[in-house]
Parts: sequence; structure tokens; C-alpha cells
Amino acid sequence: MTRIMDRTMTRALLIAAALLVAQPVLAQSPAATAPAEAPASQFERDRQSILAQAGQWRVRFDMRENVSFREGYKPLEEKLSAGDEIVRVVYDDGDRISLQHILVMGDDAGNHFVIKHWRQDWVFEPATVLTYAGPNRWTLTPVADDQHRGAWAQTVWQTDDSPRYGGVGRWSYDHGVAEWTGAPTWRPLARRDAVRDPVYDRYLGTNRHALTPAGWVHLQDNVKMGPSEGDDGELTAIVQEDVINTYRKVDNYDPAPGDAYWAATKDYWAGVRAAWDEAIVASGGLYLEEEANRGAVTGKPLMDWAVEVQEGKLTTEAAIAQARDLIARATVAP
Repeated sequence: MTRIMDRTMTRALLIAAALLVAQPVLAQSPAATAPAEAPASQFERDRQSILAQAGQWRVRFDMRENVSFREGYKPLEEKLSAGDEIVRVVYDDGDRISLQHILVMGDDAGNHFVIKHWRQDWVFEPATVLTYAGPNRWTLTPVADDQHRGAWAQTVWQTDDSPRYGGVGRWSYDHGVAEWTGAPTWRPLARRDAVRDPVYDRYLGTNRHALTPAGWVHLQDNVKMGPSEGDDGELTAIVQEDVINTYRKVDNYDPAPGDAYWAATKDYWAGVRAAWDEAIVASGGLYLEEEANRGAVTGKPLMDWAVEVQEGKLTTEAAIAQARDLIARATVAP
């Protein structure tokens, strides 16, 4: 147990130290070192590794704070939960792939509850990646030539398709494991923390996706950061957190309600994604206010309008028009 804790603390300290020297978000790291040559077969192997994350899954969410770096801060108790989730391919354009996660839950009475969950977009050899720049702000960050060759950007989007975080890394196949590892990147607080009014206000996270015999796993190593005591504005590490989200392929629930939701709303969500993309390109990034209890201020209305589209209470065209107006107003920096 002592050896395991030593490894955890060492890893957390190294990540925290990397942040405190103020290196760029996309600074060179072993995960981002370009190979001398990327064979054509590597590209297709990477693509199939990404597409292998689509399917019907039972997901186990395991989040635990391990090592405190601030005197008096006590790490939170482990948070465990689980759910049924389908992942569907939104588009596959060869070097651009989008995967939509949709939670499908049911009760003993046979009722089903569907929640559009997060989305992950993959781009091969990206010129830029959308990165988190601090509370309420994201920026399009250029990717250096020596970092993007053979690499994939992964951008993660929230339930309403507003941005969460992005990073660049490479797929590797060492020791029989297909695994993508991104360089450490900033990311906003997840809801599990934002609702608590914590002392930290962002994470520095390292992201990994790996295929397993049963499905795949999403691993996160987060150092939670906040202003140093004394309000001098400098960020300091407060606590390290491990997140292990395990996706196990199952067929013991009916995915039809999730697929029906997506079939009814996918055109609406395509319009929403286009509106976000336009706002990001126009400003070279994005300003968007985040609420402590909900995330992005756009979250509830955009999600509610999707339900109204599915129920036939609102046309897709009208819903997209409302969404475009909301996004335009919400992304004006003060």
C-alpha cells in the first residue's frame, strides 16, 4: 500500500510542478513526441481504436481524491456510480470522427429516461485545438508542426455541446494495449465539484483512453488547482484526483429509447454544433459563463428544446433559430 501511495503522490507532484512552471498547454511531452514516420496502417489502426468506443455499454464511474497538497484540506470520499450508456457515431469523415454518448436509464415500472451526455470529437493532425483558458473562457490554440504529425486531437463537449476541454496526443500499441494519451491540459470543474463551492476552480488533467477485452476505459489524472492563500492570484495545487470510467459491453438493456431520442433530435443538435463552431471561429475561442449548479448557462434551455423537438412541440428549424440566438447572446464577453 505504501508503494502504491508513493507512486500516486510522485505522479501528482510531477503534474503539479509542470503546471507551476507555466508551460504552454500543448507543451512537448513524451505523449506528444512525433515519430520519425507514421505508416499508413497506423492511421487506420488509430481510427479503428477510436471507433471501437462506439457501442452499448454499462459504465462504472469511479472518482477519488488521493493526495492533499494544502494544509488542512481533507480529500473527499470516493464517489462511485454506474449507468447504461450508448455511444453512437455522429460522423466519420476519415480524419475526423465524432462520438455522442447518451445515457439510457430505466426503472422497475418500465419507464425509460434518456439524457444526452458528453461528446468526443477526434481530428487527425490538427492545426489547432480548443483549450480551456480559465473560468468562462476557451481559446483556439495552434498545434506546432512537430507535435501534430501522427497525432490526434480530442475535444470533449458538454451535454449542450458547449466546450469542456481539448488536447493532443497519440495512440500507442505497446505491450498489447491500444491507448491514447494526451498532454496535460486545463479543464473546468466537473459538476461533481462545481455544486460544492470548492476551494479549487480548475483542473490540470491528463487524459487516457484504452481498449480492454470487455470494452474500453477512460482514465483521468487531475490535479485540482486554485488561487494560493493570500489572494496573490497565483495558482497552486490543492489535491490530486484519479477518475476511472470503465465501459463494459453489454446487451441486457434496450438501447431503443436512446436511439429514438437521437433520431428525433440529431438534426437539431447538428444546428447547435454549427452555431457553437461559428462562435468559436469568429472569436478565435469562446467566452461562456458557467453556473455553479448547472455548468454552462446555455445548458438547460438547449437541452429542454431538444426534448420539445422530440415530443413534436417545437420544430427543428424553430429550435435551431432559438439556439442560435441564445448562443450568440451568451458568448458576448463582458
